[in-house]
Amino acid sequence: MNIMGIVLAAGQGKRMKSKLYKVLHRVCGKPMVDHVVTALENIQASRTVVVVGHGAEAVQSYLGDRVEYALQDQQLGTGHAVLQAKDLLAAEDGLTIVIYGDTPLISDSTLEGMIKLHQEKGAAATLLTAVVDDPTGYGRIIRDERGYVTQIVEQKDCNEAQRLVKETNVGTYCFDNRKLFEALALVKNDNAQNEYYITDVIGILVGQGQIVEGYVLEDEAESFGVNDRLQLSVAEQTMRERINRRHMLAGVTMVDPASTYIEADVQIGADTILLPGTALRGKTVIGEDCVIGPQADITDSTIGSGVTVKHSVLQEAVVGDGSSVGPYAYLRPGADLGQNVKIGDFVEIKNAKLADDVKVSHLSYVGDAVIGRNVNFGCGAITVNYDGFNKQLTEVEEDAFIGSNVNLIAPVKVGKGAYVVAGSTITHEVGDGDVAIARERQVNKHGYADKLRTKFAAKKAKK
Repeated sequence: MNIMGIVLAAGQGKRMKSKLYKVLHRVCGKPMVDHVVTALENIQASRTVVVVGHGAEAVQSYLGDRVEYALQDQQLGTGHAVLQAKDLLAAEDGLTIVIYGDTPLISDSTLEGMIKLHQEKGAAATLLTAVVDDPTGYGRIIRDERGYVTQIVEQKDCNEAQRLVKETNVGTYCFDNRKLFEALALVKNDNAQNEYYITDVIGILVGQGQIVEGYVLEDEAESFGVNDRLQLSVAEQTMRERINRRHMLAGVTMVDPASTYIEADVQIGADTILLPGTALRGKTVIGEDCVIGPQADITDSTIGSGVTVKHSVLQEAVVGDGSSVGPYAYLRPGADLGQNVKIGDFVEIKNAKLADDVKVSHLSYVGDAVIGRNVNFGCGAITVNYDGFNKQLTEVEEDAFIGSNVNLIAPVKVGKGAYVVAGSTITHEVGDGDVAIARERQVNKHGYADKLRTKFAAKKAKK
């Protein structure tokens, strides 16, 4: 079966009051149009055409070659928008889903259900519909005695009986592709707005004796379209609840789901515990049996199993099994931790590979470095990786010990089992098994502290 998609994304979205193109506003980390395109990808659509208008370049820049594009220069209605895909799709056999790009809550399971009904009934068109308590303002779905859809009646055109109908048009459709474009050629714009409407295709197909079906949504929220910032927040909240529910049913514990933020593409293993204030973003993957939070903010990172992350920020980082991070650590892009690594409080790691069993317990910076197995960094030890022009590499081989308040001036190498004494500033290579001391010899001036106090007191008295 050949499935195609047409995503209507040409509207400017003036009610968003934004410089950003409407369908690029994000819901749970992804632009609305991305959620819609992903749903079509999940049902194995062979071709997806996104109809763009205002902000076309921004949409194309984001979606890239995942889809094809058709341009609607003038906003002449939904039927006119679909017609812009004619040159790309009209010759194809198969089914076409027509859907709005600002409906991020639509699920691929709903699209699959609509397609299944469409095929079973041999329909020319199948509408996605919702049964609502208050249908005011929505087009009503009118069915015949067999249950087939005969027309969509807008609110202003409803008679008293039709106003009582609670089944409404959602605005997502499944069409026989050839019949869609044949009917579009017959759509007129003889209405107050002088626009061409996709809903008129339904009336044309019914008039031709074609079967038109309606697939009723199980979850009314999936029909939700976003037109302003308030509706954007509602979509965000609804999707957050859906995402959290999915993870909890899959074996993830959330101590306080209301304060736990998880974006759409995050993956989490079973028996992981998420503590309050945790935010998981982007393509983050977390293994099993972890404890994440409280107040952990993790973006595009890969976390192994049995990992603890407390009060810390991770961006594009890798953390191996059994490691611990925080509290108050910062893992920047390129941080790559092996197994059983300990990163403690107020430690920053950037573009550095740390092998298994490394300990950087507190108040240290490791950047542009390769650190071997079982190395210990003392409090305040840092790699000095930037000379004002270029970043330089620091290498510390396995079983070395870096004392407190050590400066490793890159490029530099510390050998296996070497010991760097606290307070040293290292500018030359330290050999395997060596002890490195690089600091001024201590000088004590007997009784000089009392002389300084007397001197300072005299100066103060003169003031």
